[in-house]
Amino acid sequence: MAFRKTKLALMVAVAALSAPQSQAQDTAPDSGAEDTLMPPVVVSASRSNIEADKAPQTVVIIKKEEIERQLAISNNSSDLLSSILPSYTPSRGKMNGSGETLRGRTPLILIDGVPQSNPMRPTGREVHTIDFAMVERIEVIQGANAINGLGATGGTINIITKQPAKGSFNQHVDVQATLPTSNLGSDVMSYKTTYRADGRLDKLDYLFSIGYDDQGLYRDGKGRTIGVDNTQGDLMDSRSYDVLGKLGYWIDDNQRLQFTVNRYKIKSKANYIGVAGNRQLGIPSTSIDGNPEGTPPSNDVLTSSISYSHFDLAGMELSAMLFNQEFEGLFGADNSATFQDASIAPVGTLFDQSRAVASKYGSKVGLTKSDLLDGRLKLTAGFDTLLDKGKQDLYGTGRTYVPESEYRNLSLFAQGEYQILDKLTLHGGVRKENADLKVDSYRTLAANKKVLVEGGTLKFNETLLNAGIVYSPIQDVSLFTSYSEGFGMPDIGRALRSINKPGQSIGNMENLEPILTESVEVGARIRKGSWDFDASYFRSDSDFGTRIVPINGVFMMSREKTRIQGVETSLGYRFNPAHRAKLSYAYTKGRYDSDNDGSLDAKLDGLNVAPNRVIATWSANWTAKLASFVQVQHAFNQSFDDPAKEFKGYTLVDATVNYKLPKGELRLGVANVFDKDYITYYSQSALVEPKRYFAGRGRTVTLGYSLGF
Repeated sequence: MAFRKTKLALMVAVAALSAPQSQAQDTAPDSGAEDTLMPPVVVSASRSNIEADKAPQTVVIIKKEEIERQLAISNNSSDLLSSILPSYTPSRGKMNGSGETLRGRTPLILIDGVPQSNPMRPTGREVHTIDFAMVERIEVIQGANAINGLGATGGTINIITKQPAKGSFNQHVDVQATLPTSNLGSDVMSYKTTYRADGRLDKLDYLFSIGYDDQGLYRDGKGRTIGVDNTQGDLMDSRSYDVLGKLGYWIDDNQRLQFTVNRYKIKSKANYIGVAGNRQLGIPSTSIDGNPEGTPPSNDVLTSSISYSHFDLAGMELSAMLFNQEFEGLFGADNSATFQDASIAPVGTLFDQSRAVASKYGSKVGLTKSDLLDGRLKLTAGFDTLLDKGKQDLYGTGRTYVPESEYRNLSLFAQGEYQILDKLTLHGGVRKENADLKVDSYRTLAANKKVLVEGGTLKFNETLLNAGIVYSPIQDVSLFTSYSEGFGMPDIGRALRSINKPGQSIGNMENLEPILTESVEVGARIRKGSWDFDASYFRSDSDFGTRIVPINGVFMMSREKTRIQGVETSLGYRFNPAHRAKLSYAYTKGRYDSDNDGSLDAKLDGLNVAPNRVIATWSANWTAKLASFVQVQHAFNQSFDDPAKEFKGYTLVDATVNYKLPKGELRLGVANVFDKDYITYYSQSALVEPKRYFAGRGRTVTLGYSLGF
């Protein structure tokens, strides 16, 4: 590809012109003064254990303290990610997060390295597969990459679960309750509790944690009920639980086994029915008491893995993992035209609901040698396997919506890191994807004329490259550039369920061709005393990408040439050991080829790209017992080709206060401090539909208490 060759040639030229200097400082991107004594942050999602501040692309480490602060403001995992990552789309506030992107493309979600995303049948539920109270830290590698396999066209988000603490037996209890500040009542209260026990016994370590979350009715900035999404699913008026278990064993000083299992389920309580709003009059959708048709929407996910590590295998480090993920996402009942079948019930009277089921088995193996050429060269090689089986049916009537499909993949990869000069490091790698997709024959729904679609097998073979340079001209300053390719599959569900012409077969469907995304990034990092600064320019291109298009309230898929580009910056300053401020900004622009003439002539809307945003934070430790945190988020106005999707920006302010008691810690969180009345970004710029014209949540107060013993 011309684009690939040009960028690789550019990197070689930059390397040739670079001059020798020393390495950059090892401080993590968001670290404070006290962090400089800590070891460098290693990114496990990189597969080669690269240090975060020496990566040739933007890497963000969301630490435990940041996660806990955000959870004191909102339990919604999408809120947490968008409050820290300005290029992540603001949360819809619903169980379904379709349209929530990272740098304008879909990220690959992992839990301890196990893929949670379902690229074959995306449901928008991928972020809601674990309670973030179970999470120790989050690694975010921004930009398309293929190092973890299928689906990371926007980046990788690796969620690392909590680790056992020192001591033979430790316990931790956390409780909190959340209320709005207007129109109070028993139906608007939300509460959550988590219990954890862990410890270390000689060679054995263990962890068990269980959490329960009961969400009440939400209200907007004017005290009105927020509209419930009965079809796609809602976090409001829901119950969820999470059970996490971990068991580790040190065979000897260099070998370790670990078993991990996580079961998460969220289900609507189905106490409300959505009422359409009025976009022209600025009236958002609301909710009234009632029991919607069908079985309540839910997410049910079981993730398990066994991993083995050998830290000195003939001078190399071996990591191996076997994993399984079982996923079931049930959507709410609807009497849309898509579900009607006169042979079952009179047209217009048939309610049905979609259910996506996926079962993934796979393995990851990597072998690293880090002391080659007098310690200047580190090489990692390995292979991955994946078997992904699934379908989408209509839960109420048992009809086939999307047929059974099976995706099988074997990938070989190699990564290298070579310190060619004291101040210049080259990175490079290659991944070979060998995959096939088998789809059974099936008949479409009556709404699509019950046409017969002939099944078949598609084979994919892609060689994916990545290359990067990190250059430190002076101490505390590093410059980097990278080129990487991401491999994805289109949403086969959207493609197969929309067929309405006879004579179609899987083997000749152009819409099922894979997505190759090429990503380029150029940036700089500065770590100087109390200051830290990061800035990068990024661009990603897909010659045959995908764009989500809403048609009559149903999300469909369009295959077109797309381009996303933008800028991200962050500036942090530690005034003293107790006070730190940070300012982050992201600008993102997306375009696509609307008429297939090769020209990028149209803007991607809010279903595909995030708004331009700025996030400001201030954390303070006033005394040894009292701490506070304030964040301000502003999303800028934005217009799109469709005037009905013009986005009117808004500003939100959140704050938390923590106080350490003689036993335990008390916390107070206030979300939307000024009770801003606003319509969500999704409802303004992604989908024009009266029932989904959702307001954002108004001011809430959360009181929590945690105790370790």
